[in-house]
Amino acid sequence: MPDTRTHRGPHPSDRKLFAPESLTKLREAMDDFCWLLTRGYGSDGALRLVGDHFQLAERQRTALRRGGCSALAAERRRSRRVELEDLTNQRVGIDGFNCLITVEAALSGGVVLRGVDGSHRDLASVHGTYRHVSETETALRYLCATLTAVRPRAVTWYLDSPVSNSGRLATLMRSRFEVEGLAWDVELVKNADRSLQEARAVAASSDGWVMDASEGWLDLAGITLLRSVPDAWVVDLGSPHMKHAIETGNGQ
Repeated sequence: MPDTRTHRGPHPSDRKLFAPESLTKLREAMDDFCWLLTRGYGSDGALRLVGDHFQLAERQRTALRRGGCSALAAERRRSRRVELEDLTNQRVGIDGFNCLITVEAALSGGVVLRGVDGSHRDLASVHGTYRHVSETETALRYLCATLTAVRPRAVTWYLDSPVSNSGRLATLMRSRFEVEGLAWDVELVKNADRSLQEARAVAASSDGWVMDASEGWLDLAGITLLRSVPDAWVVDLGSPHMKHAIETGNGQ
């Protein structure tokens, strides 16, 4: 059946799976998942062990995978995070789908995860096709407002060209930037992650590989939610134990 959704909202089971009474178990599971990653376990094996032990649903396991990492990776990413006020006169490269979909999800009431590395991620994903939803233009406008507040020197949005409808989104973005008088670029590339790595710019992305490989990263989606969608459904799965390990450097 064709995808006829007009919102990127929550899954029907999310209210139960990410209810306040479920968070204690999820944070304990995240703690164990990150502990295993820190000690060299592969992500798939670690997730299977933890997910089975805590009897997690598939959506909860996805949340662990998307929000978790080793303590060393979290510590390194936190140390290389670039704050919004530090962007003036800097070059910024944006993972377009990554940032846009997270804000779209938040605007439609979907879950947004705050990972143990401090970045914000959604539970939605692009599987070869991007669908314009009711919140798309508002999300884009909010993201633009976040960046224009600090006047970066240059901004380039990267969209994965293999994703269906990426060309239409690029056209929408260019029209928005023209209306707002922004001399920003939109590039359709085969691999946005790789282009961000090679851009020699601050990378606005919550993709772990991009965050690790770039010169510095910006939590553009998270900052935008704080500024423009303060009532977003943000689920923080970082346990106090994990946060302490990252802050003290004792997670290695």
